[in-house]
Amino acid sequence: MPIITKVSSQKKPGRYNIFLDGQYAFSASERTIAEFVLLKGQELSNEQVEAVKQFDADAKATSMASIFLSYEPRTVYEVLQYLSKHGIAEQSAQSAVRELSEMGFLDDRQYVNLVLQQNLRIGTDGPLSLARKLEQKGIDPEIIQQAFEQVDEEKWQEPGLRVLRSLKSKIGQIAQLELERKMRTKLLSHGFTSDLSAEIIAQSNLQTNQVAQLAALKKQGIKAYKRFRRLNKSEREIKIRNYLYAHGFSSSEIESFLQGEIIPLDELGEY
Repeated sequence: MPIITKVSSQKKPGRYNIFLDGQYAFSASERTIAEFVLLKGQELSNEQVEAVKQFDADAKATSMASIFLSYEPRTVYEVLQYLSKHGIAEQSAQSAVRELSEMGFLDDRQYVNLVLQQNLRIGTDGPLSLARKLEQKGIDPEIIQQAFEQVDEEKWQEPGLRVLRSLKSKIGQIAQLELERKMRTKLLSHGFTSDLSAEIIAQSNLQTNQVAQLAALKKQGIKAYKRFRRLNKSEREIKIRNYLYAHGFSSSEIESFLQGEIIPLDELGEY
């Protein structure tokens, strides 16, 4: 059987070169050296050499994965992708995942709960959007569903209300109906369901009062007049009426504007 004739340190800290029968055979880490007690004069069978090499490869994979996990929590899929990208063989990568999972450092269920609670506390994702993001990280949809089922529906209102904060500036600028449309569209785009969106809108406190609604009608009415002022009076009124209706104003509000009750029509030319 081959005999270890030399063990020399590499420039890279913690790595050693192993020579068998006077020839370089392989390198190993301190952990591998200690595990197999690799000393000068020791005999190694071919099977033992392969076992040493596999152990060292597995240990390297575990070390790399541990460093990767030290920056932030990761999923099993992310760790496997990272190791594969850095040339780690599948067998060693799976070994690293098993070891880190057993140590409690790698747990997809724990990861989902962490991300879920963080989103409920400071995030803006609805359940559909968050579930998609978690699935993209390779997490089993069943694990995601089980975690989400433990969350009371009302807890999704806080992320939804955070989504709507940017629309506060629209009060007095657009009609309440259009504001609600924008609110609904924004919530849906963030992954909230229709039913949940309706509940969040009801809790948003973004309802406009009469003064704000009239201010919005004035603003949008003037905007419509500017757009269609070159048309004759009849065509202009039709266009303005259609514009305001499309922007969420009621028929009575539109007629009030066209009758000059919101702003005298003879003053519109000044805007």
